[in-house]
Amino acid sequence: MSKVKLTIMKSNCRCGYHKENDSFIVGDICPPICHELWNNIYPSVYVLLNGGVLDYGDTKEKKFEMKCPDNGRVVIRGEVV
Repeated sequence: MSKVKLTIMKSNCRCGYHKENDSFIVGDICPPICHELWNNIYPSVYVLLNGGVLDYGDTKEKKFEMKCPDNGRVVIRGEVV
């Protein structure tokens, strides 16, 4: 099974939980990120963990970039490693 690296690209987290440039490797367990953000990105992480590809602009890639559901205060990137 693949592993996915999650990197916080931008952070204005209300709780101060996420810091810019924090990164986590996801194998088979949820990383220490807030549940709202995890629930938002989990479907894409699951696809990448299982060898799939995602729409990324006009191409298909093994990565994604998403914003926190709290008005985009945190931007996170996921990519296969």
